[in-house]
Amino acid sequence: MVQLLQSAIRFSAVFLFGCTGEILTEKSGHLNLGIPGIMCGGTAGGCLGVALYMASLSDPSKPDYFALVMIGILMAFLFASILGGIYALLTVSLKCNQNITGLALTTFGTGFAQFIMDNFVERGNFSVASTYIAQGFPFAQKLGWFGDIFFSHGILVYLAIIIALVVSFFLKRSKIGLGLRAVGENPGAADAVGIKVDKYKYISILVGSGIAGLGGFFYVMDYAQGMYDSYATIEAFGWLAIALVIFTLWRPNLAIIGSIVFGILYVLPYFVGGDSSTRSALIKLIPYVVTVLVLLVISITGSKKAQPPSALGLTYFREER
Repeated sequence: MVQLLQSAIRFSAVFLFGCTGEILTEKSGHLNLGIPGIMCGGTAGGCLGVALYMASLSDPSKPDYFALVMIGILMAFLFASILGGIYALLTVSLKCNQNITGLALTTFGTGFAQFIMDNFVERGNFSVASTYIAQGFPFAQKLGWFGDIFFSHGILVYLAIIIALVVSFFLKRSKIGLGLRAVGENPGAADAVGIKVDKYKYISILVGSGIAGLGGFFYVMDYAQGMYDSYATIEAFGWLAIALVIFTLWRPNLAIIGSIVFGILYVLPYFVGGDSSTRSALIKLIPYVVTVLVLLVISITGSKKAQPPSALGLTYFREER
């Protein structure tokens, strides 16, 4: 049980980064189905940053921990934000269909990541870099099972939780957050009271995409222990992150618990004895099934607090206000 929870919490950061970023984007009224591709782009950027930093060292076996982590985070955020900027340009400024644009961005982002990883990323030192990035607190072993479950993870796991809490506070308590929610609910009314709708949309999409991109970087350089080929599976995690948004009712604080639940369901087959190939496939379907059930319950109850932003997926034309 300790190993299951430890692995699930660690793996949950992949979903939590993606879910938090998508919630921030959807609060502006934009359904970004390009999140899987954006997470792949974040992987490419972060891994490229790590590879370039490790190659610049005279002794790659002893990198500076702070520099290594910060370069990876910043590069992952930058590359993912650039892809998010493409989506924002097409959907906010050029008024393109959000669903079609998002799906196209997923395809492009996946191919873009493969191109960068295959041609520009020297992965010889990935295992060393991963060891540093994934190291937990030194006192974790002294706390027994409690330390193994809660303090044995790399810094990116705790960063995902902190970001989710900050975004939750930002959306509920800050003036800018309330303005962003107003844009997602009724952009015409928000525009009428002086809120710059396009500015809010651009910033939320760029920041949300950057946060989501950290999930892809985390998976390769932390959870997968620097395994180069693992980036190819990130697209599937991106779709689960989008499903998690619905599962957690567009609330970043609930996304912390929801991501752990999804993490448990995803790693559970590896802790079940016997031939688990069929069982594994069935268990991995559960998050999607639960998400559909949540949608049905929301539709039946009609609770306003459990509904997505009213203008989600709708293109805003200012002249129609």
